[in-house]
Amino acid sequence: MIKLTKLNKEPFIINCGQIERIEMIPESKIIMMNKDYYVVRESADEIVEKIIDYNAKIYEWHQKMSIEQNGEENLLW
Repeated sequence: MIKLTKLNKEPFIINCGQIERIEMIPESKIIMMNKDYYVVRESADEIVEKIIDYNAKIYEWHQKMSIEQNGEENLLW
């Protein structure tokens, strides 16, 4: 889940795992897998960076849980 900003400056949270694509129109238009879309203030690069950060946090959490449960790292790759 990532936090973005609508054009009216209203923040909202979106499931980044459901993003199909991002178009630049010149704002960023996020098209979801169900074909709904959102137009946001963040650039495509900012959105991608937020997605990368979110996925890194999930990976770090998985590694931490694996170490706590098994006493060793369980690499995803």
